[in-house]
Amino acid sequence: MFASSTEEVTDGYASACEQSWGTVPKDKSGLNETSSCVTSASSASSKQSLNEGSTSSRHGPSSGTASGQLPSSCRIDKPASLLLSSCSESSSFHSRGGTPRHRRTPGSAGAPGTSCSSGSTNAGASVVVVVVEGRGLARGEIGMASLDLKCPELVLSQFADTGTYAKVITKIHILVPVEILMPDTASEKGKGTKLFNLITENFPGVPFTPVQRKYFNEKKGLEYIQQLCAPEFSTVVMEVQAKYYCLAAAAALLKYLEFLQNSVYVAKSLKVSFKGSEQTAMIDSASASNLELVVNNRNYRSDHTLFGVLNHTKTPGGARRLRANILEPLVDVETINTRLDTIQELLEDEELFFGLKNAISHFLDIDQLLSVLVQIPKKETFQVAEAKITHIIQLKYTLDLVPRLRTLLKNRNTALLKAYSTTLEDNRFDMILEQIKTVINYDTTYIKDSFKMRTQKCYAVRPNINKFLDIARKAYTEIVDDIAELVNQLGEKYSLPMRTSFSTARGFFIQLKLEGLTLPEGKLPSEFIKVTKHKNNYGFTTADLMKKNSRCEEALREIFHISYVVICQLLRTIHEHIHCLYKLSDALSMLDMLLSLANACTISDYGLSCFLQAFTLFATHFLELCQLESLYPNVENQHMQVQHTRSGDTGAESVVYTYLLNRGSSEERHYGLRVAEMTALPSSVIQEAKTIASKVSQQFLARHHTDPETQRQRAVYHLSTRLLQTARNSRLDPDSLRMYLKGLKKQYEAELQTAGQAVDAEEQ
Repeated sequence: MFASSTEEVTDGYASACEQSWGTVPKDKSGLNETSSCVTSASSASSKQSLNEGSTSSRHGPSSGTASGQLPSSCRIDKPASLLLSSCSESSSFHSRGGTPRHRRTPGSAGAPGTSCSSGSTNAGASVVVVVVEGRGLARGEIGMASLDLKCPELVLSQFADTGTYAKVITKIHILVPVEILMPDTASEKGKGTKLFNLITENFPGVPFTPVQRKYFNEKKGLEYIQQLCAPEFSTVVMEVQAKYYCLAAAAALLKYLEFLQNSVYVAKSLKVSFKGSEQTAMIDSASASNLELVVNNRNYRSDHTLFGVLNHTKTPGGARRLRANILEPLVDVETINTRLDTIQELLEDEELFFGLKNAISHFLDIDQLLSVLVQIPKKETFQVAEAKITHIIQLKYTLDLVPRLRTLLKNRNTALLKAYSTTLEDNRFDMILEQIKTVINYDTTYIKDSFKMRTQKCYAVRPNINKFLDIARKAYTEIVDDIAELVNQLGEKYSLPMRTSFSTARGFFIQLKLEGLTLPEGKLPSEFIKVTKHKNNYGFTTADLMKKNSRCEEALREIFHISYVVICQLLRTIHEHIHCLYKLSDALSMLDMLLSLANACTISDYGLSCFLQAFTLFATHFLELCQLESLYPNVENQHMQVQHTRSGDTGAESVVYTYLLNRGSSEERHYGLRVAEMTALPSSVIQEAKTIASKVSQQFLARHHTDPETQRQRAVYHLSTRLLQTARNSRLDPDSLRMYLKGLKKQYEAELQTAGQAVDAEEQ
């Protein structure tokens, strides 16, 4: 599963490449020299190692290697899809909202399941979650492990939950999993545990996979973490070494991912963290849905949610962090104030605000880049080689952006910005970049254009590093020149304005745009084939061009083949320093989130002071609290709207909760009496209760009448507070500010008119 050291890992890169591509030509520079091959385990022995019984601990087997040591780089050539293909029987599990589909790991003795596609899962979901529960007296003790396939961070949790398992369900909702794993004993013979049934009911569209209980091995889990955890995060080992259930979940997760991704992680490369719930508030999944924190209930594509209102992030990492903070808000006052201080500095320093916003927008998804850089594929292909070249170019592009960010954060006032400034002073950023530049051309950079990026990859490795690479590139250049010459000759032959174009799907082809021209006999010459047309634009090729495209692809494969091995050798030198990218990722995502919140302040009618001063009181039966609005001009009533429906058959009345927030006090009165009407209480008792309640209400209203003068004072107070907030915090442009002030004026005039009507009513 793991490489025991960076050197062995790199040797694994190079020798694996030789196995897939054939022997690489040796060069005097020594960069192409490779160490001895990693021994490939056969498919049979690999499968046997997964199925053979071994001595189990409380959660599963202990390590099968001597002294608990793991093999340095275990290669399993049989792909995960084949290893899991035996689990194709239908599932008999049913749940509310659908049938959960699930599959088994090799040799699982659990309930049969169907292989499932990701089509039913949330778009963009990439987190695999493992959940295990204690048995017997330990029931209710939960262990969880999760890993985002686009971010190399293993997150562990262990906690005690109640019989409703609210914490588990909430945590899974926050993670948005692409797949959920549990021990096969939780769903044994169709008799699922209470936790299993709740998970399948709450997540009917998420694939479920039962895993043999023996893979939930806390000893193996601790060994995995010790092998994989990057040095910067090694303190987590002490934190989790006695938390058996999350360690057991980690063991099952990492073993499963080895099959799922058909790759292994480099030793000492993962960020491992233990996250409890002590410093965050828990918002249960039902409340998060009803409040539309991140998903609009009417249209899931709509941005009309709290997340949509606040999300002005520029990077995927920033968006992920904002979403997590909305669903799990901080409760630590010191941390909250530190962030608020940073937002205040961003609002007060326009150059810093726009400079950071611009700098951060150029960064790629660093988490995803890290994820691919710290993995070793078990089987190398042309696509794998091309991707690895892309990744090293993206790494260089990312590191080239760090100095600009470093300059912007120098000499800042708040603690958080000072801390991130110190983070970016880490000399490993410059060290990695210098090492990359010894192999990769200085002007090589990441470009979105497919043809230009193909050229960047082709010439990424500097000349004179490998003479065979130089020869292959010269051949490629000659073929591309021949293609350009062929297209020019065809244009002259038919007197048509042809030009050479390229697409990833078609390769090189010919484009023709007719502007004021007509084709001979109204059609293209028969020499042109595979014709496509869009308005006046034609795309086509010829037999000769297709042959040259094939030669071009062969030359490109040879270039990528040699470049890949050179880059694998480069990765050998930078893997030990690459952990600094975790710090960069953390800094970027936090800065992006805070910039997003600061941006929300500049375009809305609320400022930083609102976050510090506002608080909310909730009432269900004690409606007297609503009278605070008449006593204090800075209090405003809001209520959740309900609807009343009556059955056509029985005439019975029922209440429908809309979860819509409206201004003002609720018109609902005597909520308890309405509930009583739905019970078996005698009607005479309910009627007498209504009579008494009506008399009490009339007496109460007589004592708490709001006079017109108080209404006028409240209107003036509302206007003044909003004007002060605008003067202190607004970053609106003149036109937007003018529109906002007009809105305030209309609201103020409406409130004065209401007070005037009250005066007229009194006089009458």
